[in-house]
Amino acid sequence: MRLTDIRDQDVLDEAERIMTICNACRYCEGHCAVFPAMERRLDFAAPDLEYLANLCHNCGACYHHCQYAEPHDFAVNVPRTFAKLRKETYAAYAWPAFMGRVFHGNGTWVAALATLALVVFIAGTALIGGPADFFAVHPEGFYGVIPHQVMAGLFGLVGLFVLLALVMGVVRYWRALGLPAPLGVGGPQVLQAVRDALTLKYLDGGAGEGCTYPGERPSLARRRFHHLTFYGFLLCFAATCVGTLYHYGFGWIAPYGYTSLPKILGISGGIGLLIGPAGLLWLKHKADPAAVDKDSGGMDRAFLWLLLLTSATGLALMLAKGTTLLGTLLSIHLGIVLGLFLTLPYGKFAHGFYRLVALIAHALETRHGARMTPAPAAAPDPEAAASARRDAA
Repeated sequence: MRLTDIRDQDVLDEAERIMTICNACRYCEGHCAVFPAMERRLDFAAPDLEYLANLCHNCGACYHHCQYAEPHDFAVNVPRTFAKLRKETYAAYAWPAFMGRVFHGNGTWVAALATLALVVFIAGTALIGGPADFFAVHPEGFYGVIPHQVMAGLFGLVGLFVLLALVMGVVRYWRALGLPAPLGVGGPQVLQAVRDALTLKYLDGGAGEGCTYPGERPSLARRRFHHLTFYGFLLCFAATCVGTLYHYGFGWIAPYGYTSLPKILGISGGIGLLIGPAGLLWLKHKADPAAVDKDSGGMDRAFLWLLLLTSATGLALMLAKGTTLLGTLLSIHLGIVLGLFLTLPYGKFAHGFYRLVALIAHALETRHGARMTPAPAAAPDPEAAASARRDAA
């Protein structure tokens, strides 16, 4: 399948129309990285538009400050248009290619996969030791319900597939932007991009006051909830890594005490993954419908709900230690985690990697003062071609 086969040409055309108007106006050039990057271009091919869409952090400032937004006839709406295009981008570069279609019905797919994973885990856990064992008290903890080899093997295989799918998608997007080989990218530019991503620099509205989201008044709430979500996820991932080191490196078998490093990291991350996604869901509920893409809302909400439920069931599981609820809560938690893992390459999670690539491209463009994406080839001149054929004859 060619990458362009899955794209919605109407979305690309609308994005090109809006960028052409914005490039003539340039009123919003101080808001974020999108507009300086736009100004380096006189034309907008598909890779240019996808690059600009992934630079956009959907802060909403350019929409609320735009003199050409609706009810003006130009109907300029950068955040909503770029939200549509980002979804098209993720679908176009997804690996395997046929899975790109999942992005167009992401909410439905997430619900189906999460439900299936949940049913499989509950049934599988009950069958491993029988119904009586499923509801028994297990002093040895999780591994008394599901053997460690089964748990590690399953999630290890799924994790490898998720990593491969994400890497392949990013590689395809990297090449489409015309970026040099990774080893040829300057260290300072990569560090700048990573710093901008980790601090969510472009969620400040351009003046440090925050997003005009969910309404027209600037607020840092969205930035803070994003940080709680992202760093909460990293802390939970770190807890898993430390627990793996304890198990295989030192032979220290779970469950661990509340003062152990895995527990401290996991509890801290779990709290972040409760507050962050809950806050982002609340902001989405209050968001100005004119500035958002309602078709992307299902993808965003599905991912946030999976993160929220993963955290909630994980914290509840910790409290269920030594009770008859351990087997039930463990199977529910692992089912939700499996559903989250299976959808990571084909949902909102993927956008962080595409945005990082776009930020690297922006840092390189800023350094060199030239566009990274190759300019589209000029259309052939029929008269010049005919003249060349006559000369050759």
